[in-house]
Parts: sequence; C-alpha cells; structure tokens
Amino acid sequence: MVKSVGLKKIRTAVFISGTGSNLENLVKFSLKKKSPIEIVLIISNNAKAKGLKYSKIYKIKKKIYNYNKNKIFETKTLIDLKSNGIKLICLAGFMKILSGDFIRKFKGKILNIHPSLLPKYKGLKTHERVIKNKEKYSGCTVHLVNSKLDSGRIVLQKRVKLSEKETPLSLQKKILKHEHILYPRAIDKIFANP
Repeated sequence: MVKSVGLKKIRTAVFISGTGSNLENLVKFSLKKKSPIEIVLIISNNAKAKGLKYSKIYKIKKKIYNYNKNKIFETKTLIDLKSNGIKLICLAGFMKILSGDFIRKFKGKILNIHPSLLPKYKGLKTHERVIKNKEKYSGCTVHLVNSKLDSGRIVLQKRVKLSEKETPLSLQKKILKHEHILYPRAIDKIFANP
C-alpha cells in the first residue's frame, strides 16, 4: 500500500473475543489512505473467536492467550505490544476486563466501544437491561479506557431510538450498524489532526 509522504500511521492492536464485526470494520477503515491507523496485531482470549479469520484474510499477525491466567495473559500481551511498536489498542467485543496495572504499563491509548449511552448501563447485558427499564433511547459510546469499568473519557456517542417491539437481538443489530460508523469517527477525532 502506498502511503503519503510524512503520513506515519499509528501501529494498532485490536483485542477481540467473538465474531469480530467491529474488527473487520476497523481493518477496512485502516486500509483507507487517510486513516490514521495501521492494524498490525490481533489479540484474542478465545481460540474459537470467529473474528480470528480476519487475521488470515487481511494477513495480520494474531496471538491467542487464555485469559483465565490473567497475569500471564497481560504479561505476554505487554511484551507483544512492545515488540510490535503498538501505540493504540482498540477493544472490539473483548469480553474481559484489563487490570489497572496493565492499563498503566501500556504507554499508549486504549479505546473501547460500548453498546449503551454511557455512563448508563455499564458492563454486560446492556440491551436486556435497557429494554427491561423501558428506555426510549439507547446507543453506543466510544471511550478511552481507564481502570474503572466503562468509565473513561467519552470520545463520541450515537443515540438510537427503540421501537415498541424491540428485543435484545433487534437492538443489538440496530446499534451494531452505528458502532461501525462511530468507531472510525472516534479514531479520526483523536488522531487525524493531533
């Protein structure tokens, strides 16, 4: 890929646990000429994550670690990040919580996309909780990661209206479309013109 003179892309790792739809979306975004990022590493805590296929499709290095051994996972991951010159981590459906120690030791930025309008509905099962509480709106949030769950500085949000017959699955699909638009925009907002 021909890069513009002087445009040095930010070496990025994407952490996944599942299907990897946000990963694929970020890879496609990274391949655009004006994108500020280059994805050079995919890390998963799940050897069966469907998203790992994108490593082969797009020829991106992948690493799989068992997260049940949290300390080992984080130690090995930090070594991988350093040896690959990673300056940005994008969490994309990564279903584990990184320790405060890991966040401090990583000397770059960590971004996450969360399927609710933070600070509401942190954590898991957001769509079920939103519907149970009869909310009229939900959405998605891209935020910087800090040591508290889903509490880092918000970069961008998108609000989505719920229909009367909304189910957790229909809401998940509706919001996911917006996640795919919001995540690249948030990266652009932080990095395109530093």
